[in-house]
Amino acid sequence: MDRYANFGQLNAHEVEGQDYRIHLRHGHTGVAIIAPHGGKIERGTLQIANAIADDNHSYYCFEGIKPILRSNRALHITSNNFDEPKAISLVSKAEWVVTIHGAKGMHCAVYAGGLDMRLRATVLDSLDKSGFATEDDPSPSRQGKGTTNICNRGLSRQGLQLELTLGLRKSMFIPVDAGHRWKTTEVFISFVDGVRRALEV
Repeated sequence: MDRYANFGQLNAHEVEGQDYRIHLRHGHTGVAIIAPHGGKIERGTLQIANAIADDNHSYYCFEGIKPILRSNRALHITSNNFDEPKAISLVSKAEWVVTIHGAKGMHCAVYAGGLDMRLRATVLDSLDKSGFATEDDPSPSRQGKGTTNICNRGLSRQGLQLELTLGLRKSMFIPVDAGHRWKTTEVFISFVDGVRRALEV
């Protein structure tokens, strides 16, 4: 269970700049790439979403920055309730919304959810061709079908939710020093390129 039911509750107890940070960048393509559980909440999702967005798509990340890793779990707001105002404002102007999440599991897989079946098919086909194992999300609670899910709050009211297992995310990064600065791998580059190619169709 999440500690906070919505952003209002979280904001009443957590401090921006001390417990969390918000990253926001406006693009020009009508696509918004969102990482609602970035930083130390679901590690690696910030870097992945930022790279997919690059300089042309819009980008948002809610980043957990508490010094003790496990304490960042308290910052997780389930996607159906994720209503941070800057995120809602950004996605409400986007034609297509893609959210990047982290799932458990040490096998390498990409789980897909959301209501946009066409976008899902296009992205998964591109990732399949890049050698990634893709499948429908096996978790009943991670289907991304809710109308209030952040991925489905764009102009079309249909979006794409991508859940990357921990095993896959670990294969994308190499820890390079004790300061926890990460270096990306060829797997990271291939995944980002696969999603970006699909978004160009």
